[in-house]
Amino acid sequence: MDFETILLEIGTGVARLTLNRPDRLNSFTVQMHDEVSRGLEAVSKSQARVLVLTGAGRGFCAGQDLGDRAVAPGGDGVDLGESLEKRYNPLIRRLTALEMPVICAVNGVAAGAGANIALACDIVIAVKSAKFIQSFANIGLIPDSGGTWTLPRLAGQARAMGLALTGEPLTAERAEAWGMIWKCVDDDKLQAEVDTLVSKFASAPTRGLAETKKLIRESGTRALADQLDRERDAQRMLGRTSDYKEGVGAFMEKRTPKFTGN
Repeated sequence: MDFETILLEIGTGVARLTLNRPDRLNSFTVQMHDEVSRGLEAVSKSQARVLVLTGAGRGFCAGQDLGDRAVAPGGDGVDLGESLEKRYNPLIRRLTALEMPVICAVNGVAAGAGANIALACDIVIAVKSAKFIQSFANIGLIPDSGGTWTLPRLAGQARAMGLALTGEPLTAERAEAWGMIWKCVDDDKLQAEVDTLVSKFASAPTRGLAETKKLIRESGTRALADQLDRERDAQRMLGRTSDYKEGVGAFMEKRTPKFTGN
């Protein structure tokens, strides 16, 4: 597939999608949305068992490229709801529904929608120099791309309010301390840290990880009794998979399991 604004690599068990507009801090245009959508569709249909999402250059993603919208001071307004409905919302839905772990390697600033796209991923690893910025308040908007849902669940209401209303940058180290991301690492350690996780997930029991991801993400809208039923159903299905049998066999035989992802 030919792309101009992203890089996509799909190898044995591993897919890597890189936002590739470094001169604009990988901010989103209509074209980038289209290419990311096509890229994620290709990943979902591949044999990949883990996806790494990152950005080229010195930042992860600065959110929306405001120059890609026909709006100017004193001019006519634009329908931002249409932009969310057609582009950002489908992106968040697709990322969270992928039946594999999604690792976000935050290599620099993640602002606006870029911050919330990163926080929507399953595992977020950020360099110490990275910052997460809810920059919406600075232009009279609300945190979108799932921000009003994700932030209070990750940081709590008080911190979510502070981040959203002030637009104050949040350092990666504080994001880790607040439990918003999985890990903060030295800038020169990011690739090694990501590669370690990629190696683990690429040979893991993918079906089980996908069900775990799904149940955790849906738990916030369910009562405990309903969640217990969902766990029962998932465990019943997973107990019949070849990976479960292989995992038990490897444990009993004291050897390394060879999971196929089925």
